Amino acid sequence: MSEINFDEYSQKIKSAEFLKDLELIHQELFAKSGYFSNAMKNMASLSVEEKKTRGAFLNSQKASLNEVFSVKTAELKLKAMEEKIMQERLDLTLPLQPLHNGGIHPISNAIEQVIAVFASQEFEVAVANEIEEDWYNFTALNVPLHHPARQDHDTFYLNAKDSEDKRKVLRTHTSNTQIRTMMAKKDSLLQGNPIKIIAPGRTYRSDSDATHSPMFHQVEGLYVDKKENISVPLLKSILYNFCSSFFGVENIPMRFRPSYFPFTSPSYEVDILCDKSGESLVIGKGNDFLEILGSGIVHPNVLENCGIDSNEYAGLAFGMGIERITMLKYGFKDLRDMYKGDTRWLEYYNINSIKTPSIFGGLD
Repeated sequence: MSEINFDEYSQKIKSAEFLKDLELIHQELFAKSGYFSNAMKNMASLSVEEKKTRGAFLNSQKASLNEVFSVKTAELKLKAMEEKIMQERLDLTLPLQPLHNGGIHPISNAIEQVIAVFASQEFEVAVANEIEEDWYNFTALNVPLHHPARQDHDTFYLNAKDSEDKRKVLRTHTSNTQIRTMMAKKDSLLQGNPIKIIAPGRTYRSDSDATHSPMFHQVEGLYVDKKENISVPLLKSILYNFCSSFFGVENIPMRFRPSYFPFTSPSYEVDILCDKSGESLVIGKGNDFLEILGSGIVHPNVLENCGIDSNEYAGLAFGMGIERITMLKYGFKDLRDMYKGDTRWLEYYNINSIKTPSIFGGLD
């Protein structure tokens, strides 16, 4: 094995400009196959005295070169750090990145608008279970056993059973809230306090297309009082006030068409006047009518199921899909866009949180 010039290697270490070059030199000298490892192996054939002399010399050179390596390594690391700092330095002359404030999703905003409108008519907000028992979701609402809404192709059933050994359901409407509220407040009703609530919340049905979603939002209203205080004209007045306020159209033309719902009698579909002739739908004028909600007088069987005497008391009820009225108000064409999480869509229709409607502040 040929000797190396240790002074040359020391100078080579001191002259290295990059850490990677320094690493190559280090491997050449100190790796398992490097100079010092081989030199120690070749000492096997030497005498004891020669081994002592040779070993002392190699250890001395090794320590000396390690010292030079340590100094140079620290120097190059410092240099690399300074270069990195210079590269990552903040350039104060660059323009600021635009800030994007968060906002309210159109559906959340619409729910708050609905609450604000009905709060002005003294309706309270009520909530109830989303996973519901069959009795509250169907039976108490006078829904027949053979009704299509009870079928698996329309309703999401769970494996869990209720007290009547029937499968629980993901509620198909917020009408379960009406039932639970009437049962909870029937004693208060007897003391002369009307039941006057709206029930916004998530509902579930096995349906999905441009205007339907497996999960969607509804708001339903209920007003129960002495029979003499409940009437169809009152129902029309409440809904007229809502549609006019929510869509921002004074004297909005509305149409009530006879319909059928198991839980109301008589029942009405409610339409509002609109113009479909252009690219966008215009509410409040034109020659077309568009259905927006269902309503009616609460069926006596529903009141009786809740322990309320239908001979003395009556109620009016209504319900609508939040997504549907939101689409009509803002001109959305596909309901599914609301749930895709597309940040461009959300940013475009983002509603400033400062402008969020409230019970005290109203719509504006």
